[in-house]
Amino acid sequence: MDSNAFVGAIKTCISKYVVFDGRAARSEYWYWALFYVIIYLGLTILTSISDIFSILLGLAALALLLPSLAVTIRRLHDLDRSGWWIFISLVPIIGPILLIYWYCQRGTVGDNQFGADPLA
Repeated sequence: MDSNAFVGAIKTCISKYVVFDGRAARSEYWYWALFYVIIYLGLTILTSISDIFSILLGLAALALLLPSLAVTIRRLHDLDRSGWWIFISLVPIIGPILLIYWYCQRGTVGDNQFGADPLA
């Protein structure tokens, strides 16, 4: 794993805190997902030590909600899909599997209706 790419993706997601337009490459999305899981697991482990960390866990979840939603919608845009497709996750079993499949796909090569190729 390239640590510069990881840090760059996190900085991009934080700087685009509530930017729902544009596109996000696969690496940006998955590095953000890894960052989120690391924060969540770390705070969950600390919560088992002391209940004070449960407050931090809740604050972290709130703080990371909007950038997570934004990068997810930008990832769908990279696939030339509307951000509204995120609601397919509400369909049990099939919806989340379909979204994970899409998130693993290569984005549209070149420009699409949502902007320029983030890898260009």
